[in-house]
Amino acid sequence: MPENDPLTEKILACAYRVANELGAGFLEKVYENALAHELRKAGLHVEQQHLMEVHYDGIIVGTYAVDLLVERRILIELKACKALDDAHIAQGLNYLKATSQATCLLLNFGKAKVEVRRLMRGPQTFATERHGP
Repeated sequence: MPENDPLTEKILACAYRVANELGAGFLEKVYENALAHELRKAGLHVEQQHLMEVHYDGIIVGTYAVDLLVERRILIELKACKALDDAHIAQGLNYLKATSQATCLLLNFGKAKVEVRRLMRGPQTFATERHGP
Protein backbone atom coordinates (compact mmCIF):
# COMPACT_ATOMS: atom_id res chain seq x y z
CA MET A 1 0.00 0.00 0.00
CA PRO A 2 1.56 3.32 -0.99
CA GLU A 3 2.30 5.85 1.71
CA ASN A 4 -0.21 8.30 0.22
CA ASP A 5 -3.10 5.82 0.28
CA PRO A 6 -6.22 8.02 0.70
CA LEU A 7 -7.79 5.75 3.33
CA THR A 8 -4.63 5.64 5.43
CA GLU A 9 -4.25 9.40 5.16
CA LYS A 10 -7.87 9.89 6.26
CA ILE A 11 -7.31 7.61 9.27
CA LEU A 12 -4.14 9.46 10.23
CA ALA A 13 -5.86 12.84 9.94
CA CYS A 14 -8.49 11.59 12.39
CA ALA A 15 -5.77 10.25 14.73
CA TYR A 16 -4.00 13.62 14.71
CA ARG A 17 -7.28 15.38 15.57
CA VAL A 18 -7.78 13.05 18.54
CA ALA A 19 -4.18 13.53 19.70
CA ASN A 20 -4.41 17.31 19.39
CA GLU A 21 -7.68 17.43 21.32
CA LEU A 22 -6.95 14.91 24.09
CA GLY A 23 -3.17 15.05 24.36
CA ALA A 24 -1.26 12.30 26.18
CA GLY A 25 -2.18 10.67 29.48
CA PHE A 26 -5.43 8.79 28.96
CA LEU A 27 -5.96 5.04 28.84
CA GLU A 28 -5.99 3.29 25.47
CA LYS A 29 -9.77 2.77 25.60
CA VAL A 30 -10.33 6.55 25.67
CA TYR A 31 -8.29 6.95 22.48
CA GLU A 32 -10.04 3.96 20.89
CA ASN A 33 -13.47 5.44 21.52
CA ALA A 34 -12.43 8.93 20.41
CA LEU A 35 -10.76 7.67 17.23
CA ALA A 36 -13.71 5.41 16.39
CA HIS A 37 -15.99 8.46 16.76
CA GLU A 38 -13.75 10.62 14.52
CA LEU A 39 -13.52 7.90 11.88
CA ARG A 40 -17.30 7.48 11.83
CA LYS A 41 -17.73 11.26 11.55
CA ALA A 42 -15.44 11.03 8.51
CA GLY A 43 -17.87 8.54 6.95
CA LEU A 44 -15.80 5.40 7.50
CA HIS A 45 -17.05 1.99 8.57
CA VAL A 46 -15.41 1.09 11.91
CA GLU A 47 -15.57 -2.07 13.99
CA GLN A 48 -14.24 -1.85 17.54
CA GLN A 49 -12.62 -4.87 19.24
CA HIS A 50 -12.87 -6.89 16.04
CA LEU A 51 -12.31 -10.59 16.82
CA MET A 52 -9.73 -12.60 14.87
CA GLU A 53 -9.18 -16.32 15.07
CA VAL A 54 -5.73 -17.86 14.85
CA HIS A 55 -5.70 -21.21 13.08
CA TYR A 56 -3.11 -23.95 13.28
CA ASP A 57 -3.32 -27.33 11.61
CA GLY A 58 -6.99 -26.83 10.86
CA ILE A 59 -8.08 -25.85 14.37
CA ILE A 60 -8.60 -22.55 16.19
CA VAL A 61 -5.75 -22.11 18.66
CA GLY A 62 -6.49 -18.57 19.79
CA THR A 63 -8.69 -15.53 19.49
CA TYR A 64 -7.54 -11.93 19.55
CA ALA A 65 -9.32 -8.60 19.31
CA VAL A 66 -7.79 -5.80 17.26
CA ASP A 67 -8.77 -2.36 18.58
CA LEU A 68 -10.25 -1.10 15.29
CA LEU A 69 -10.95 -2.46 11.83
CA VAL A 70 -11.59 0.33 9.32
CA GLU A 71 -13.47 -0.26 6.08
CA ARG A 72 -12.90 -3.99 6.62
CA ARG A 73 -9.33 -3.62 5.37
CA ILE A 74 -7.07 -1.69 7.76
CA LEU A 75 -6.32 -2.94 11.26
CA ILE A 76 -5.55 -0.37 13.94
CA GLU A 77 -3.85 -1.22 17.20
CA LEU A 78 -3.76 1.61 19.75
CA LYS A 79 -1.23 2.17 22.50
CA ALA A 80 -0.75 4.78 25.21
CA CYS A 81 2.87 4.21 26.25
CA LYS A 82 6.25 5.98 26.24
CA ALA A 83 7.25 4.47 22.88
CA LEU A 84 6.36 1.67 20.51
CA ASP A 85 8.75 -1.26 20.85
CA ASP A 86 9.49 -4.60 19.18
CA ALA A 87 6.70 -6.36 21.11
CA HIS A 88 4.12 -3.92 19.72
CA ILE A 89 5.43 -4.42 16.20
CA ALA A 90 5.32 -8.20 16.66
CA GLN A 91 1.71 -7.91 17.85
CA GLY A 92 0.74 -5.98 14.73
CA LEU A 93 2.58 -8.39 12.43
CA ASN A 94 0.85 -11.32 14.13
CA TYR A 95 -2.51 -9.64 13.52
CA LEU A 96 -1.63 -9.45 9.84
CA LYS A 97 -0.64 -13.13 9.84
CA ALA A 98 -3.95 -14.07 11.49
CA THR A 99 -6.06 -12.17 8.96
CA SER A 100 -6.21 -11.56 5.25
CA GLN A 101 -5.54 -7.85 5.77
CA ALA A 102 -2.51 -6.16 4.24
CA THR A 103 -2.09 -3.15 6.57
CA CYS A 104 -1.96 -2.58 10.31
CA LEU A 105 -1.44 0.86 11.79
CA LEU A 106 0.13 1.04 15.25
CA LEU A 107 -0.86 4.34 16.84
CA ASN A 108 0.72 5.43 20.12
CA PHE A 109 -1.05 8.27 21.90
CA GLY A 110 1.31 8.18 24.90
CA LYS A 111 3.59 10.94 23.59
CA ALA A 112 3.13 14.64 22.89
CA LYS A 113 2.78 13.77 19.17
CA VAL A 114 1.03 10.61 18.06
CA GLU A 115 3.57 7.96 17.04
CA VAL A 116 2.66 5.97 13.91
CA ARG A 117 4.05 2.73 12.51
CA ARG A 118 2.56 1.23 9.37
CA LEU A 119 2.96 -2.53 9.05
CA MET A 120 2.31 -4.08 5.66
CA ARG A 121 2.05 -7.62 4.41
CA GLY A 122 3.29 -8.49 0.95
CA PRO A 123 3.10 -11.79 -0.92
CA GLN A 124 5.79 -13.46 1.24
CA THR A 125 7.17 -10.64 3.38
CA PHE A 126 6.32 -8.03 5.96
CA ALA A 127 7.50 -4.43 6.01
CA THR A 128 7.32 -1.68 8.61
CA GLU A 129 7.67 2.04 8.21
CA ARG A 130 7.45 5.07 10.44
CA HIS A 131 4.94 7.68 9.44
CA GLY A 132 4.99 11.09 11.04
CA PRO A 133 3.01 14.31 11.05
